Amino acid sequence: MDLAGIIVVTTGILVFGLFSKKLEGTPITLPIVFTGFGWLVGTGGLGVAQIDPGHGVIHIIAELTLILVLFYDAARIDLKRLLSDHDLPFRMLSIGMPLTIVGGAFIALLLFPEATFPMAFLVAAILAPTDAALGQSVVSSPVVPVRIRQALNVESGLNDGISLPLVLVFAIWAGAPTENGTGASDLAVFAALQLTLGPFVGLSIGYAGARLIDTAITQKWMTEPFSGIAILCVALAAFAAAESAGGNGFIAAFTAGLLFGSVVKRHCKFLFEFMESEGQLLTLLTFLIFGAIMLPQALHHAVFGTVLLAVLFLTLVRALPVAISLTGLGLSLPSKLFLGWFGPRGIASILFALLILEKYPIPGGEELMACVVITVALSIFLHGVTAAPLAKRYGVFVKSRGECAETKEVSEMPVRHGLSNRM
Repeated sequence: MDLAGIIVVTTGILVFGLFSKKLEGTPITLPIVFTGFGWLVGTGGLGVAQIDPGHGVIHIIAELTLILVLFYDAARIDLKRLLSDHDLPFRMLSIGMPLTIVGGAFIALLLFPEATFPMAFLVAAILAPTDAALGQSVVSSPVVPVRIRQALNVESGLNDGISLPLVLVFAIWAGAPTENGTGASDLAVFAALQLTLGPFVGLSIGYAGARLIDTAITQKWMTEPFSGIAILCVALAAFAAAESAGGNGFIAAFTAGLLFGSVVKRHCKFLFEFMESEGQLLTLLTFLIFGAIMLPQALHHAVFGTVLLAVLFLTLVRALPVAISLTGLGLSLPSKLFLGWFGPRGIASILFALLILEKYPIPGGEELMACVVITVALSIFLHGVTAAPLAKRYGVFVKSRGECAETKEVSEMPVRHGLSNRM
């Protein structure tokens, strides 16, 4: 990006910041604004900000953002409490998500018969993670029962890291035919190392980091402002160590966060404050890049089938598996539909697409990008504008039922505000 582009982008961010308080509680969310702003100033609109998609800075922003999102999402989930009283997200992750990937892949093959089997599953796996921060009014609304909003919150905290190994396997498989001189056994060994060394390194560094930071705080060796930086170093160390050892650094960042959040005793105001400030800037830039680069390219390659598949991913492909996974728990049909609708696709899907397509030579990558981007773009808008009104209506519905399965008490875990209307 040239100097003129930097001036335009920073001025736009400043202008939005000046009026951000006025937008709180409105359907005009930060993802909508910065996706639209990116499109306006990028190649799809006025073209005043020339952002090179192949520039190394774009890759660094995408990698760093994904590392932090994976680590933080995992660290804020308490596994003991998840297993003891959060049966809804457990069902949605263990039953609903696999059904979503399989169903999405087969619908993709029906709409695009020319697509390969691994390509269809890769698209479905990239679009499996949800981003509760895009429906912030739902996961933070006091009128929505805690059990329901925490189901969406916990699900989005874990499904990006859980789907990542599948994304890697399908990406390696989809790109295998273009790998000159690489046999199937070599690819299998590479995949196995990626999927085993990453978790091992991540768990080791996550545990060690939690113990060291706990000790430093207990002994009053560490200042509170520096504790956030120390946690950032744990996430980056897990990524770098795993990549150096031949594993996958992103899986390492997720598993490091998972164990860090479970082991650390002083549950971790500084972790959440750091990620909601410094992490928010990176997420903001990711949505701006999404609108400026990825959306115009996707619209160029999109066909009717692409849009239809995107709509199905946001509706039937999500809602039916969720309803199946929640069978027998006493929830009403409106509750199942509510949980099925609020599975926004956001930051994880964007970053998976950016990094996978750059790292792996996948035939038909443009069509893959178009499907992912159109789905995320529709989700940013549709879930953004429907979150507040549907949360309010759903809250009234549950209140009219009195004591019911939806109002069962569960423990609360921290919510990732992400790009809510808070600056």
